[in-house]
Amino acid sequence: MLDIKFILQNQNLLKKVIKNKKIELNLDELINVYQSKNELKLKLEKLQFHRNQITENLTKASKEEKDNLISEGKKIKEEINSLEIKIKPLVEKFNQLMLQVPNIYSDDTPVGESEKDNKEIFRWGTIPKFKFKAKDHLELAKSLDLIDFDRGVKVSGFRGYFLKNEAVLMQLGLVWHAIKKMQKHGFQLMIPPTLVREFALIGSGFFPFSKEEVYKIGNPHQLSEKNKEEIFLAGTAELPLLAYYADQVINENNLPIKLCGFSPCYRSEIGSYGKDTKGIYRIHEFVKVEQLVICKSDLKESNNWLEKMRKISEEMLQELNLPYRVVAMCTADMGAGKYKMYDLETYMPSRNGYGETHSDSNLTDWQARRLNIKYKTKTGETKFVYTLNNTVIASPRILIAILENYQKADGSVEVPKILQPYVGKKVIKTCII
Repeated sequence: MLDIKFILQNQNLLKKVIKNKKIELNLDELINVYQSKNELKLKLEKLQFHRNQITENLTKASKEEKDNLISEGKKIKEEINSLEIKIKPLVEKFNQLMLQVPNIYSDDTPVGESEKDNKEIFRWGTIPKFKFKAKDHLELAKSLDLIDFDRGVKVSGFRGYFLKNEAVLMQLGLVWHAIKKMQKHGFQLMIPPTLVREFALIGSGFFPFSKEEVYKIGNPHQLSEKNKEEIFLAGTAELPLLAYYADQVINENNLPIKLCGFSPCYRSEIGSYGKDTKGIYRIHEFVKVEQLVICKSDLKESNNWLEKMRKISEEMLQELNLPYRVVAMCTADMGAGKYKMYDLETYMPSRNGYGETHSDSNLTDWQARRLNIKYKTKTGETKFVYTLNNTVIASPRILIAILENYQKADGSVEVPKILQPYVGKKVIKTCII
């Protein structure tokens, strides 16, 4: 969410942002609704002031004057009631439209029409050249009894899977290694809830932009017989970690706040049917270690954090010795709330290219305004914080890269050195019995 004053003063800029981010929003409609709402609000305030004057005058008026004042007061009350009825839908429409206003993007963000316009800015590692016919992760997982897709679908439905044997140990090892790394970097560790209320999704920006990707549970909390609160499954720890600070005023001395959250994640992937339908690239549930930073409202500081967070994720991939590249996301592929965004894409031989494994984003105060997260400066001024988030590791997608890059001619898979203590072996040849 942006400040309405900023919107009014930068209409041409916002129209360009809306166009380049491909957001379905009529800015003129928003401004017209805002002005209509304010006109009625001004009339309402004048009537309320007049009514208050009448109430004061009644105490010192004669009987005849009181009768006139009471009659006038009744007319004003009717006008107030009429205006309140007219204002209510305008307020609701204004609030709805404001939630659709995208954040502006940085000057160095590529302007583009699709993911094809994302710009590679860095590449690391050596792409493997196999002297044998390489297998994809589905073949490797089946032959080594690491993942069962057939029974996953039988039990869980489309995109269901069971991780088994060494794949379980690799995933848990990845998570533990990531958590210890974040602790070393000074991040506070948290396991947040995955059941979240609607305000957490609105505040993070998942609503209204990705509403179709979010699971809603069928048996919500009952506040009363007639009133049930909707509860949703979080697609990332970012949601509850941000909501943890909703409606808070943080002392500047306590910034930056550095959080690391581990959680299961749930996404319906409803907008991606037909894409990556086989394997574990695009699935409904996975686990992720997420890093989140809340800092002062300073672009330089927040962009420094964007780079620092990216480097932590790069550390993970370099320690796994997986080839990857860093991509600056273009306007059409970065999301409504992002000021600047990188994706880290890891090489996956079966794709003959790179697949997204990490996302690193600076959202400035766009989320903070939606969640009302502020801080008090040393001079006593109150400002909205800036928020950033990035993936430390997400699994099992990263297992695609590990299995395919580390495969050997005999069908076995070498275990990355940093995961060997967790898996208990250097090479996966047969399953654990």
